[in-house]
Amino acid sequence: MYANGDVLVGEIIGTAILILFGAGVCAAVTLNHSKAKSAGWVVIAFGWGFGVLAGAYTAGPLSGGHLNPAVTLGIAIDTGKWGQVPLYILGQMIGAVLGAVLCWLAYYAQFQANADKETALPTLGIFSTAPEIRNTTANLLTEIIATVGLVLPILAFGLTEGLGESGTATLVVAFLVVGIGLSLGGPTGYAINPARDLGPRIAHALLPIPNKGGSDWSYSWIPVVGPLIGGALSGIVFNAAF
Repeated sequence: MYANGDVLVGEIIGTAILILFGAGVCAAVTLNHSKAKSAGWVVIAFGWGFGVLAGAYTAGPLSGGHLNPAVTLGIAIDTGKWGQVPLYILGQMIGAVLGAVLCWLAYYAQFQANADKETALPTLGIFSTAPEIRNTTANLLTEIIATVGLVLPILAFGLTEGLGESGTATLVVAFLVVGIGLSLGGPTGYAINPARDLGPRIAHALLPIPNKGGSDWSYSWIPVVGPLIGGALSGIVFNAAF
């Protein structure tokens, strides 16, 4: 059990780093006047994976480095310990908004260049996810399945003696996120984390980005509800099977 203050601080810092790296790689690949413009999906998948690596290692000593309400939910269902769940989720949401703001600051000049209407482009994809085919049932199922592909292995990693103590588990989870992005990210952009999508979406709506486009609130519930269902299912399956 981590101290309440450590949980809050750890999750804020760790999730902010995760989103800074993740939104940062999306900005690098998307924005005009970026040296990584059009670098592609593989670069994005590895950028998010390294974001998990940096964020989870940083937060680990303070909070265990959940960085994701779906992970927190799965662990709570598995262990039956719910007392700190609100603190974890609060920290994750604050950190996600903060990370998105830091990304905006890092690419401030490129975002300001979006004021040129001839070259302006929508910017929501830098911050949050959107489906390639808008189909509520299919999009929700994709997020549920992809999140089970994240949370169930995370729970199972805890059964491997020494993996957590050595710190190797965090490295394995980072590569797991890369694998999910490459394998299951195509349909919806693999939110697999309610805070990762909702926090930056809120930041996108509030930030003064020229010609930024809409924040697509009609879709915003899917990358929140889908991962939460996936996290809950992972905890239930893990309890039943292991």
